[in-house]
This record gives sequence, structure tokens and C-alpha cells, in this order.
Amino acid sequence: MAWSPDGTRLASCGDDGSVCLWQPSDGTLLAKLQKHRGLAASVAWSPDGTRLASGGGSSGRGELFIWEARSGECLYTLSEPNAVVHALAWNPSGTLLLSGSSDGMLRWWDLKRGECVRVRKAHQGTIQSLKRSPDGTRLASCGDDGAIQVWDLASGEHLRTLRRDRPYERLNISGVQGLTDAQRATLRALGAIEERLSPYNATNRTGTLL
Repeated sequence: MAWSPDGTRLASCGDDGSVCLWQPSDGTLLAKLQKHRGLAASVAWSPDGTRLASGGGSSGRGELFIWEARSGECLYTLSEPNAVVHALAWNPSGTLLLSGSSDGMLRWWDLKRGECVRVRKAHQGTIQSLKRSPDGTRLASCGDDGAIQVWDLASGEHLRTLRRDRPYERLNISGVQGLTDAQRATLRALGAIEERLSPYNATNRTGTLL
């Protein structure tokens, strides 16, 4: 769900692919917008409240729609061919839309050009939420990997990572024997570190994971 900037309307979306506009003061359903072929997972109002963005998709294919909030007209249709859209945020001027997807990628969309102009790898797993700072200069993203990433919204520069310690934070598994590739990947995702060993060290160093 998302409130309009003036607090008079509420937008919601759901698994049936519909985007609904409500008047919370009396419970009136103002509009039901239906173009998503899969789930609609996220909605976000433009800063001036005149447009609404919705994101979703199905079977690994993402969809983005920009709606005129009063009439319900679909203004733009954008697509992410390889990932479902789970989170949205606007830049302060309303010229760029940012999306976070199931592939962990953060994308900047230029709405005038109708295309993606910047992509950043942000998370391991799905990006679940995007939030713009009050001054409009930064963007925070969080995802399935338990990390919060902070970005310069205009340039796309990564500023810092915020993360609580994971179960295997800083556990060094370099040279540990008997782990499959899948197990190593899981341990790294849970905070373990693995350094590349030289051929000499690789043949003379062993370890045991307890």
C-alpha cells in the first residue's frame, strides 16, 4: 500500500494483479486498474501525486506501469525481462523511477525516454523495499540477504552497507575440505569469508568446519 502525498487517497495492489485507488475517509473504491498479467507487488506515488507507479510480474518477467492518478489512464509501460519488480521509489522531480527486483538488481528508469538508464547489483536475492531520504539525495534498499544498502540517488554511487551480524559472520572457510559448492555459497551468504589460496597454500592448508 501507499498513501498519496496529500493523504487523501490510498493505493493498494495484490496477487490478482489489480491496483486499487481508495478514498480512506469514507471507504470508497475510486478506481481498479488492471493491466498486470501477474501479481502486482508494489505501488508508489509520484512526488506531486499526479501519477502512480505499479510493479510486479510473473514467471521471472517484470512489469512496470505508470498511471495518471485521477483518470486511471496508463501513461507508460516498461518491462524487466528477467525479474519480477518488488519495490519502487521516485526521484524528487518525478523524472526517474527506481525499481528493485527479484534478481537483486536496482534499476533507474528515465520516464521521458522510456528506458532503463542505470543498473546496480544491490542484493543477493529479492529487493524487498526502497525508501528515499527526506531530502531526496539518498536511497536505501533492503533485501533477502539481510543487508541495507545506501545509495546516492542521482549518481547511483554506493555509499555504505548496514548489516547486523549473520550466523557465520567473518567465519573464515578458506581451505576447508569437504564442502560442496552449494554449501560454500550458503555459508558465504550467511557471512562466512573465503579467500582465494595460492596453489602452494591450497595443497598444504586444510581446515575443519565444526
